[in-house]
Amino acid sequence: MRNIWIICNKELRSYFTSPVAYLLLTMFAIIFGFFFWNSVGYFDRMSLQSQMRGQSFPMSVNEYVIRPLLSNISVIGLFFIPMMSMRLFAEEKRTGTIELLATSPIRDLEVIVGKWLAAVMLYAVLLLFTAANFAFLFKYGNPDWRPLAIGYLGLLLQAGGLLAVGTFISTLTKNQIIAGAGTFAACLMLWVLEWVAGYETAPWAKVLAYCSVITHYESFGKGVLDSKDAIYYVSLIFLGLFLSSRSLESLRWRS
Repeated sequence: MRNIWIICNKELRSYFTSPVAYLLLTMFAIIFGFFFWNSVGYFDRMSLQSQMRGQSFPMSVNEYVIRPLLSNISVIGLFFIPMMSMRLFAEEKRTGTIELLATSPIRDLEVIVGKWLAAVMLYAVLLLFTAANFAFLFKYGNPDWRPLAIGYLGLLLQAGGLLAVGTFISTLTKNQIIAGAGTFAACLMLWVLEWVAGYETAPWAKVLAYCSVITHYESFGKGVLDSKDAIYYVSLIFLGLFLSSRSLESLRWRS
């Protein structure tokens, strides 16, 4: 565990000693801030119009603002996750330091988990920035905090699974652009697999739909903690890290 934390701490410092983390934080904050401003503006306008017409139209902040915004975060993460994972091992290969890691007394799994954990923690910082926006809703409204907390848990689990996939792809190349493009393609494919169930009811279509990451986020977005969805994300994390371990092991044998 100590070696994992050392690797994680080193990787986190590399994020924040370069413009990478600050650029990601700035872009993420601006994009989400725009979504937040539009969602709150739409909610406020609809509430005002219903009152002016004298209609009884109770609008839930959780249903009309928080839940759509959490889904927006999930979409934004689809573009940001490849940028966070593409350098994990591709940069080590490019600079030649991967040989030092391969011949060091630290186990491959410790290196992989440490780097993956650093990327997950960076994503958690991005989510923390969005929490500052939601704080205004709690100051001026009365939303339920439990669906929001479960939604954040789902976002973190989803990101953990996609970052594990990105970690594996990063071990396959020394080119960060290729690693980022490959991760984006893999994440997008895992995202759109659900579309098959819209027009096909065969067993294979149901299996593909079940493998979609967005299918398993729906319950989290509704504020429902379902064990099967959590198990799916944990399994995706395990698979990505396992494949990364096998990839590094093959590199060790080649060296």
